[in-house]
Order: sequence, then structure tokens, then C-alpha cells
Amino acid sequence: MVVNRPLHLHDFLVRARVLKLYRYALRIARRAPPHSRVMFTAELSAVIRQEMENNRECDDRQRIRFLISQGFERAKRLDEMLHMQGAKRP
Repeated sequence: MVVNRPLHLHDFLVRARVLKLYRYALRIARRAPPHSRVMFTAELSAVIRQEMENNRECDDRQRIRFLISQGFERAKRLDEMLHMQGAKRP
């Protein structure tokens, strides 16, 4: 049984940052070049979701901060790679 505990301010802010990272990564994944969009986007979206699920139960604040910063760095590298392949930036 899952018990929902009230979120403290810090937990709420961290949750917002995680959701921001998730949406940012999915937006980048959707910008794949047209010739590979269908297969690449679905696969990449699944990988992004799996990464989030793998770390869902993490409650170590330092590790969470590290994972968020690492996630943004990985998303930026993906954005640069897709841009080199011809994807347009918004």
C-alpha cells in the first residue's frame, strides 16, 4: 500500500525540476530529423521514461541533484547531436 505523505517545500521544488527535465528531454526527442522520426522518437521516449522510472525511489538529496544536473547535460548533448543531424531548434 502506498501512503501519500505531504510534500515539503524542498520536495515540491525538486519534483518540479524533475518534471521540467522530463518534459525538456521529451521535447528534444520529438525534434528528430524527419527521415528517422517515427522509430527514433518512440525509442528515445521509452529510454527517457525508463531512466526516470529507474530512479523514482531515490530519496538521497545529493544523488537527486546529481541526477537532475546529469540529465540536463545529457539532454543538451542530445539536442546538439540532433541539430547536427538536421533537426531544427525551436
